[in-house]
Amino acid sequence: MKTVHGVEIYENLKETVDPVHTCLVVWDVQVGLVNRIFNKDAFLSSLKPLLEGVRGRMPIVYTLITPLPLAYQSVWNLLSMMRRFGVDDPAKLPAFMAPGSPEREIPEAVKPQAGDLQIEKATANIFLGTNFELMMKNRGVKSLLFAGIATEMGVEHSARDAAARGFYPIIVTDCVSSMNQDSHDRSLANLARLTTLASSKDILACL
Repeated sequence: MKTVHGVEIYENLKETVDPVHTCLVVWDVQVGLVNRIFNKDAFLSSLKPLLEGVRGRMPIVYTLITPLPLAYQSVWNLLSMMRRFGVDDPAKLPAFMAPGSPEREIPEAVKPQAGDLQIEKATANIFLGTNFELMMKNRGVKSLLFAGIATEMGVEHSARDAAARGFYPIIVTDCVSSMNQDSHDRSLANLARLTTLASSKDILACL
């Protein structure tokens, strides 16, 4: 580690993921998405021990997709949802991640425990429309571990923004996934140039 003008620069994974200044973000690990990813069993098998290994040592923040009322959603979001569900009118869109619906639940094997936080959000960026950044700065967090779904959507958006805001973003490579493996692989290739990539085993070995 180096100190430049009073600012600490972490030079290796062990320094970067020190639990004193690190938080694990579990992005949109909800039944409606988990059941559609290309590697469900492997994903859950990697995420569960990661959660068990860091819980109690660093904060864990789960995000929950919470759509805005239809009349207040962005035009781009409406169009992308129409494309996703193959409809020609926003009024024909099915309910998506509605509060109380089974698809919105977090799978039992990786569900939050006492002390974990849950943040409801309406966009593919953890910083937009939430108090996440404020909470992290209040807690003294400098490094953000990203796990969850989908790699090329909310994970990549949030990790890129984290870097722009001065956090150290770390992608837990075996604990992120997507509905499309090609998109997942391309996203990791992009993120390799912009963030730190590390497996859950490598991260746990540093703690």
